[in-house]
Parts: sequence; C-alpha cells; structure tokens
Amino acid sequence: MPPKVFEYRLGNRSALDWISDRYQVKIDKRSQIENDPNRLDDEQYIVRLIGQVITVSLETVDIVNGLPSLD
Repeated sequence: MPPKVFEYRLGNRSALDWISDRYQVKIDKRSQIENDPNRLDDEQYIVRLIGQVITVSLETVDIVNGLPSLD
C-alpha cells in the first residue's frame, strides 16, 4: 500500500485509519447490545470498502497536490 494513502486525512486521522477504527464489532457497556457492522449477506463488503477508501484517498491526494498555489 503506498504511503500516500495516509496523506488523505479526516480530521487528525487518515481515512483508512478511520475506517479500520470504526469497522469493528463492539458491545455497548451499559446495554450489552452488540454492534456488528459485518454484512452476512455480503462477505466481500469490507474488502470492497477498503479498496474504495484507498482509491478515493490516492485520487484526492493527487488532485490536491495538482492544484496551483494561491500565491
């Protein structure tokens, strides 16, 4: 994975870091309700999602780096 992927940021984290942090099975401490973002009907969903995030990150960095300076 090219390091440039991590240059596209959402706040203080890269988009890929954000997805990997949010896309986890979690259990709420108070209610014990499980939040499972996995899709049993589409096992390849997370693979496609990560691929899309990588593509958007790379393309966005290229576009931003290609913009003229505001001198």
